[in-house]
Amino acid sequence: MSEIPVSSPVAERFSAEQAVAAGTDFAELRVGPQGLFWNEFRPRDGACRIWHWRDGQAHCLTPDGFSVRSRVYEYGGGSFCLSDEGLVFVNEADQQLYSQGLQGDAPQPITLGERRYGDLRWAEGQVLAVEETHTAKGVEHRLVAVSQQQREVLAEGADFYAAPTLSADGARLAWIEWSRPEQPWTATRLLCRERRGDGQWGAALCIAGQQGPAQSLQQPRFDEQGRLYCLSDRNGFWQPWGETAQGWCALAATNADHAAAPWQLGACTWLPLEQQLYLATWFEGGFNRLGLCQADGSQQSVETDYSRLRCLDLDQHFFYAIAASPTRPPAVIAINRIDHRVQILAGGTSPLPAECISRPQPLSYPSGDGTAHGFFYPAMNGSKRPPLIVFVHGGPTSACYPALDLRIQYWTQRGFAVADLNYRGSTGYGRAYRQALHLRWGEIDVEDACAVVGHLAKRGLIDPSLAFIRGGSAGGYTTLCALAFHDVFRAGASLYGVSDPQALARATHKFEGDYLDWLIGDPLTDSERYQQRTPLLHASRIKVPVIFFQGELDAVVVPEQTRSMMAALKANGIHVEGHFYPSERHGFRTAASLAHALEEEWKFYRQVLQQSRGKPAPTG
Repeated sequence: MSEIPVSSPVAERFSAEQAVAAGTDFAELRVGPQGLFWNEFRPRDGACRIWHWRDGQAHCLTPDGFSVRSRVYEYGGGSFCLSDEGLVFVNEADQQLYSQGLQGDAPQPITLGERRYGDLRWAEGQVLAVEETHTAKGVEHRLVAVSQQQREVLAEGADFYAAPTLSADGARLAWIEWSRPEQPWTATRLLCRERRGDGQWGAALCIAGQQGPAQSLQQPRFDEQGRLYCLSDRNGFWQPWGETAQGWCALAATNADHAAAPWQLGACTWLPLEQQLYLATWFEGGFNRLGLCQADGSQQSVETDYSRLRCLDLDQHFFYAIAASPTRPPAVIAINRIDHRVQILAGGTSPLPAECISRPQPLSYPSGDGTAHGFFYPAMNGSKRPPLIVFVHGGPTSACYPALDLRIQYWTQRGFAVADLNYRGSTGYGRAYRQALHLRWGEIDVEDACAVVGHLAKRGLIDPSLAFIRGGSAGGYTTLCALAFHDVFRAGASLYGVSDPQALARATHKFEGDYLDWLIGDPLTDSERYQQRTPLLHASRIKVPVIFFQGELDAVVVPEQTRSMMAALKANGIHVEGHFYPSERHGFRTAASLAHALEEEWKFYRQVLQQSRGKPAPTG
């Protein structure tokens, strides 16, 4: 039996408030003739603000009372673009478009109404955008071009749209669309319209995704010559394809995913340059690489210390990215295009000295009939067999990354080891790995979460009798399934987690309206499978304490789900704690809520550890 974790002097100083306050993140980045712009989120007030970098200085453009965030598809993305006069952005409160100059001008509304906007692109004096309309009949999506004077519908009829992109000469318009029941990471289509001689748009033509095996396409791009490219996973990984002399072909690329799953709009992880040269990031063992890639397959690696790079852009002198490393939180960086020297423009400062940071160690381990992946973070108190916390990411078609997460460091500073999992079904390891979750959610993800405990125990890295599991959203579902169907963990934490998938199917939004059918099956014809994998129906099988955290405004996992699960556990005599936050939605954003949840979770685990002395270990 391990001893109760002993906090080091660093741990005593490194509070939940510090871990959260240092959690500044960056959502998007754009470069234009007037400089560099990024969208910055600070937990202190939960707002997102645009910053402008020019001539070595950065200043905030977004005034108080505004927050730049889209809620299209509920997850948003692409919330601002650069215009001829300044920028255009989506205001979080009303989801309308606003224009703003760069000289301290007050934002001015462009749109008025109940529509939402996202994935903004500026083109020829208009904003290209994905538009979302909520009516009594349901939710509709289309592509539009919006200006102060007019609104033009560019494409409609499909269920979902993304990434409207105009060629440099304005002659070609491309976009991604998909239809239910598909998700953007299962099957999408790339379409294009060409401008006729009279200035009007011609008919839409499907370039890829209409026929043949299902493929997911994302991030369409035009080069300076008007040739069209995009990422496709037709060959097993999200890699660049494009128009060549031989037709629509795969470009020479590393056999690796060059993007993550497109949960949010506006992603940019690759950019075509001149003469079929392109700048790209890709995953190797969960770590991001950055390089310049030639049409003949040769690569010039751009070496940095960063393990996670996203939101690429460039100008004549620099490559820009939002980046993080195992010892640095997210930062806006500029990479010199000649010597590849890195300059940090914003963020990137850790409150912990480098020697006090637990570094991610890649994990690959057998689980069931396959192999699972993730990262292991050793405890920082010197314990040889410390307690373990298994982190399960949300999504579930998402991923965790080997970049500094100060909330993970909060636990390693307090004597816990952490296993951050990319269970089967996660992205970054190719289409086959991602598709492995099809109809098996609540099964193989749970299998992987349990198997990592045995794997780390065999290596002598943790005490398997003191293993905990936690997760948010879909990760909360995996957590509750692991507690209900396996005897591996001492306790668990569910943060706005799914306890009743069928209830989620009835209440969820359009973007995920068919997701559960893909993950588990049809709620009617496969009802028995749902019953077998519904933690709420098997609450009597949970024998260990559970703590819950829930936002009262959550529209994805409604609070009633969490309250029902808590009531079922209490009825069975299980120790349960619940914390509900009146102003939070699906995923907490304010510093006060985040810090409170982190500290309450620590108190909860500490109490379980104190009560575990002398108790038999879980049987596995």
